[in-house]
Amino acid sequence: MTISLILLAMASYAAGGVPTGYCISRRLKGIDIREHGSGNPGASNVYRVVGARAGLATLAVDALKGCAPAAAARRLFPDNPWAWAFCGAAAIVGHIWTPFLGLKGGKGVATSAGVFAALVPIPAAGAALVFLAGATLSRHISVGSIAAAVALPLFAALSGAPAPVLCLASGAAALILVKHIPNMRRLASGDEPGLRRGGR
Repeated sequence: MTISLILLAMASYAAGGVPTGYCISRRLKGIDIREHGSGNPGASNVYRVVGARAGLATLAVDALKGCAPAAAARRLFPDNPWAWAFCGAAAIVGHIWTPFLGLKGGKGVATSAGVFAALVPIPAAGAALVFLAGATLSRHISVGSIAAAVALPLFAALSGAPAPVLCLASGAAALILVKHIPNMRRLASGDEPGLRRGGR
């Protein structure tokens, strides 16, 4: 492992760790988003608590936090997919366990989407469609996220993605599913918030 790769991975972790939803909520409403709604600083909670524009802005920046490091790794190490996966993983881990909020960040969905948009755009687009279908049909963002997490490794495998990227897709999917266990429990009990702001 080269020094340049180590430095890029560190930068990827730091970029992934930028607490977008927390910063936007502080800026627009003067609130700590962790004390409102579900308590998660991700895009869906920001959408429900702060508003649609704030939620979409959080989503876009969180995705960029994953896309930029993965794209940089692919450009700087074009023949080393392990380097791509390493930096992509660093960004995702940084988002989920951000050093800026006591290692308590988001669930990794948007940042993972950005990573795979840079590394395997066609499978990522397929997973995005699965997300939209799941969220629209169920009226729950969490259902779309769970469905997309399950679909992504399958699409990546079917596309012939390099083994390191396929490993990353499987690992990211597992992390996202684990982070959504509370959502699964609320879905089972009928207490999961729906797409409408502040409601089901």
